[in-house]
Amino acid sequence: MKKKVHKTGGRGMPMAASYNQNHSARPPKVGMARLWELASIKKPLVIASCVLAVFSVAVSFTPFVAVFYIIRELAPHGVRGAPDRACLVRLGWLAAGGAVAAIALNFTALICSHIAAFTTLYKLKLDFTRHIASLPLGFHTGNSTGKLRKIVDENIEKLETFVAHQLPDLAGSFAMPVITLGVLFFFDWRLGLASFVPIVISYALQTLAYGNANAQVFIKKYQDGLEEMNNAAVEYVRGISVVKAFNQTIYSFRKFHETILNYGEFVMKYTFSWETVMVFFMLTVNYVFLFLMPVIILLSGGAADYAKFSAAAVFYLIFSVSLSTPFTKLMYVSQTGKLVADGIGRMDNVLDVRRLTETTEPKTAGEYSVSFENVSFSYADVEALSNISFTAKQGEITALAGPSGSGKTTIAHLIPRFYDVNEGAVKIGGVDIRDMENGYLMSLVSFVFQDVYLFKQSILDNIKIGSPNAERDAVIAAARAAQCHEFIEKLPSRYDTVIGAKNIHLSGGEKQRLVIARAILKNAPIIVLDEATAFADPENEQNIQRAFEELMKNKTVIIIAHRLSTVRGADKIVVIDKGRLAEEGRHDELVNSNGRYSRMWLQYTGALNWRIGAKNV
Repeated sequence: MKKKVHKTGGRGMPMAASYNQNHSARPPKVGMARLWELASIKKPLVIASCVLAVFSVAVSFTPFVAVFYIIRELAPHGVRGAPDRACLVRLGWLAAGGAVAAIALNFTALICSHIAAFTTLYKLKLDFTRHIASLPLGFHTGNSTGKLRKIVDENIEKLETFVAHQLPDLAGSFAMPVITLGVLFFFDWRLGLASFVPIVISYALQTLAYGNANAQVFIKKYQDGLEEMNNAAVEYVRGISVVKAFNQTIYSFRKFHETILNYGEFVMKYTFSWETVMVFFMLTVNYVFLFLMPVIILLSGGAADYAKFSAAAVFYLIFSVSLSTPFTKLMYVSQTGKLVADGIGRMDNVLDVRRLTETTEPKTAGEYSVSFENVSFSYADVEALSNISFTAKQGEITALAGPSGSGKTTIAHLIPRFYDVNEGAVKIGGVDIRDMENGYLMSLVSFVFQDVYLFKQSILDNIKIGSPNAERDAVIAAARAAQCHEFIEKLPSRYDTVIGAKNIHLSGGEKQRLVIARAILKNAPIIVLDEATAFADPENEQNIQRAFEELMKNKTVIIIAHRLSTVRGADKIVVIDKGRLAEEGRHDELVNSNGRYSRMWLQYTGALNWRIGAKNV
C-alpha cells in the first residue's frame, strides 16, 4: 500500500492543536541580513539606489573642494598675488555644478529606492495577509488582533521607510567617512588628523550606545511594550460601550492603564541611562573645531606658506561644521535599522507558522455524511474532547446538545479542519478530511455561527462572500429565503448600502439573517448552524425555519443547540458532557431515558415557566 504523504504550506513545522510555537527549524536570517534579503526583492533597483547614493555623497564634496581653492585665491597675500577672477568664476560654477549633480544623483537614488520599497511593501503585506488568512482558526484564537494589526500596520510599514530612505542614507553614511577621510588628509594631514580624532571618538560612542547587548534587549522590550499597548487598546475600544454604560473611566480597564504606565516608565528609564553618552556624542560630533583650534594656533606660527596654511585652516573650520550631519544620520539609521529588523523578526515568527498539512493525493467525497471516529482533541494542554464517536447522516439533522463549555463548538470547528485532531479521525463520506484538499473541504461546508462578522462593504458584497461569482438575482433570492429582503429594501441604497457608513447599523437579528443568506447562497452539502435563530424575533423565526427546511433537503445538517426547543425535531441529538459523548438518540428517547439530556430538558422547561415577580420553586 502506498504511503500517504502530506505537504505543508508556509515556512515552518506542521501545526498541532497549539499554533504559537511551531516554527521552522531552519537557522533564520536576522538583522541587516534579513532586511537586505527582503529589500532585494527588487535587487537591481536597491543596488542602483545605494550606488547612486554613494556617488551623490562623493559629488557633494565638490563644493567643499572648490571652496578650498576659492579661499586660497582670496587669502591675504594670495598664492599668485591678485585673485584670478576667471579662476574664481570657474570654481564657482564647479561648486554649483557639484551641488546640483549631488541633488540629482540623490533624487534618482530615491526614485529607485521608493519603487523598490513600495513593491516590497505590497508583496510583503499581500503575502502576510494571505498567510494568516490560510492559517486555521487555532492560530487566530492564540494571537490577538492587536498583535497582528501592529505587524501589518507598523512593523511591515517601517520596512518601506527603511528601504525608501534609510537604506540609501545608510550606503551614503558608510561611504561618507571614507570620502571624508580622503578629503581631510588631502589638503593638510595635520589638520586632517586633528579633525579625524573626534570622528573616531564619535564612532566609539555610537558603538557603546547602540552596538551592545543592552541595546538589543531594549529593542525587544520596546516592541513587546508596543504590542501590549496595542492589545490593551483594542480591548478597551471594543469594550468602550460597557465602560460608558456603567459610567466608568479608563481606570476600569486596569490592564490598558498599566501597560501605558509600564511602557512610559521603561522608555524614560532607558533614555536617561544614555544621557551621559549622548551628551558627549553630540558635543564631539558638533564641535570638531574645538579639536582644530589648538592645532591651528600651534601650527600657524611656524607655517612656511602662511597663505596656503591660512586657506587650509579656514577650509577645515568650515568643513568641520558639516561633519555632524552624516554621523548623526548614521546613528539614527542604525537605531531605526534595529527597530525594523526586530519588527521583521516578529513578522517572520508568524510566517514561520505552518498551515495544516495537505495531502499530495487529494480525495473527494462520494456522499456527505460526517463521522467522528474516536476523536480526542486538546487546546495546548487543556483537553477539550475525549474519544468522541458519532455519525451525522446526509439528509438528516444532527443536533449537538450539552452545557456551556462541553465541547459542542469545538466539534463544529473540527469539521472544516479549523484544527487537527490529536487522535482519531473526522471523515466526510468515509474520507478522512486530512486526505482532502483544503479548498475543496471548505467548499463542502457552510457555517452560521453566533459570532457574526460583517465587512464594511455593501450588503450585496457581504452576502456574496458565500459565493463570490453569484449573480445579483441569486443574492436577492438568498436574502428572501433568509428573510432579509424586506429590511434591506428599506435601507438608503438597498443592496448597495455599505454597512457602517453614514450611520448605517443593523440589529443583531438582521446581521444574523445576512449570515444565513450567505450560507443559503453558498449552497454547500454540509451545514453547521450555531443556533442560527438565536436573534430572530418570533415572527421571523418561523419564516427562517421554513427557509431552512428547503435549504436542508438532502444535506448534512449539524446544529449546535442552546435552546433545546429548537432541536426537538432533530433526527439525532448527540449529548456532549465535559468533552465526552454522554448519550445520543431522538428527543423523546432521551427525555425518557432519565440521563443527562433528560435533566437538561427539565431545567430548560422549568426556566420557560419563570416569570418576573412570580414565586418560582
